[in-house]
Amino acid sequence: MKPDEIEAVLQTAFNRCETANCPLTDMQKQILLQVVEQIQGNCDLELSDQPNPLDELTPQELQSFLRYIKAQEKQDFSWKAQLLNDWLRENNSGEVQFIRDRYGLQWLNRIQPYHFNQYSSEDILNLKVGDRIEVCNALWEWVQDNGPCPREWFPCLVIQVDEIQNGNGSCINCIVRFNNGAEYEIQGIYEWNRYNWRWVMSGDR
Repeated sequence: MKPDEIEAVLQTAFNRCETANCPLTDMQKQILLQVVEQIQGNCDLELSDQPNPLDELTPQELQSFLRYIKAQEKQDFSWKAQLLNDWLRENNSGEVQFIRDRYGLQWLNRIQPYHFNQYSSEDILNLKVGDRIEVCNALWEWVQDNGPCPREWFPCLVIQVDEIQNGNGSCINCIVRFNNGAEYEIQGIYEWNRYNWRWVMSGDR
């Protein structure tokens, strides 16, 4: 199980203890949750030590690959599924055919959404229902990078993505669900809240 799944199971266990008239103390709950956070931190360190597969591409290959992904995402297609379908049907993948010829399936399977953060100032991947991200407490409370209340990150699941039209254009709002079941709407997730979320350093799309 992933650390965030373990935390969700712990929350369920806390609730069941209460229902059975055998509640844990706040201190006991805190200790258990801290252990899960420590596990999560260790997992993130291990993942951050892994090399980024995109580093293996030449600059020209990287530009072609990013262009391809942007085009697929614009049409609301899964770029990875599209590549795999081409491979299964032995179709030519055009400007990204080099991925099959030179790098192969094992390389493709190593790529995770957070790998793209390093290579583009704009979002390459669109958020979709079912994506796992982390959101910062700056969304709902005043925090400062060097202040007494630091930025903290909380894992959650994207459960809804909506484009909202207004007189001057549009923006994207997103509803996420935390491990404890609470839901939160993030307005302008790309437009003015991009600094307050990031891809989880695990899992796949």
